[in-house]
Amino acid sequence: MKGIFLYSYIIISLVFFSCTDVIDVDVPYGGPRMVIEASLDWEKGTSGNEQTIKLSEMTPFFNDVSTQIVRGAFVNVTNDDNGESVPFIDQNNGIYTTSDFTPIINQSYTLEVHYNGETYIAKETLTPVVDIEKVDQSTENGFDKDLIEINIYFNDPIEFENYYLSKFHERKDLLPTLLDVSDEFTNGNEMHIFYEKFNNEETNEKELLPGDIVDIELYGISKTYFNYIRLLIEQNGAAGDPFSTIPAPLRGNCTNPANPDNYAWGYFRLTEVNKTTYIVE
Repeated sequence: MKGIFLYSYIIISLVFFSCTDVIDVDVPYGGPRMVIEASLDWEKGTSGNEQTIKLSEMTPFFNDVSTQIVRGAFVNVTNDDNGESVPFIDQNNGIYTTSDFTPIINQSYTLEVHYNGETYIAKETLTPVVDIEKVDQSTENGFDKDLIEINIYFNDPIEFENYYLSKFHERKDLLPTLLDVSDEFTNGNEMHIFYEKFNNEETNEKELLPGDIVDIELYGISKTYFNYIRLLIEQNGAAGDPFSTIPAPLRGNCTNPANPDNYAWGYFRLTEVNKTTYIVE
C-alpha cells in the first residue's frame, strides 16, 4: 500500500508542478506593415474639400500597442483625368490632411504613399449615393417583435449595379453598426434597411428606447469595396463563435508595385455619403 501511495503522490506532484512551467511561443513576425486608412467621403451638401488619411504600422503580436503612428510620409491623391495632384500634410500624429481636394462623381483617383523607401499605390472611383427618402421606426421588420427598429428607405437607380454601405451609431454606444447591401435583386426599386439593437451585457449595449439619438449614414460604394467590407463585417460578426471559420487576412487595394509582398493593409475608398439623425419616439 505504501508503494501505491508513494507512486500516486509522485504523479500528483508532477501534475501540479508542471503547471508552473513557462512556455515561450514563437510568433512569426515579418516586420512592420503599413496600414492605410484612406476613406475620402464627400457628404452631400458640402464642398468635400477637407479630407483626412491615417497612416500607422503593425507591431509584433506581444507589443503593448498593436500599431505605431507613421510620421514623415509623403501622401498624395491625383485626379486620373486632369492630373491634378493634392498633397496631404503631415500633422505629426499619424494623420495627414488637406483642404484642397476636389471631389468629382464617377472620377478615378490614385493614392500614393511614400515611406521608408517604399511606395504604396491604390486606385478607386468616387461612387455616388442616392438620397435617403424616409426614416421611421417600427416593431414589424426586425427579428424581435418587441423591439424598436429604425428603417431607412431610398430609391435605387435602374441604370447601373449599385452597392451601399449604411452606418448606424446610437450615441451611447462605443462603436457603430455597419450593414452592406447591393441591388442585385431590387434593381430600380425602393430599398429598405432596418437597424435593430439587442441587450448585450458583454458590450453594455441596450435595446433602442424612446429618446435615443441615432446618427445614420448611407454611402455609395464600388463593387470591389463592397466585396471587401462584406468579408470584414462577416469576420467581425463571427468573432467569439467557436464554430466559425478562422478569420483570414483581408487585403485591400493598396499595393506595393516594387515589392509586392510588402503590400499595405487597409483600403483607399472614395464615396458620396448621405447623413441624417433620428430620435427614437
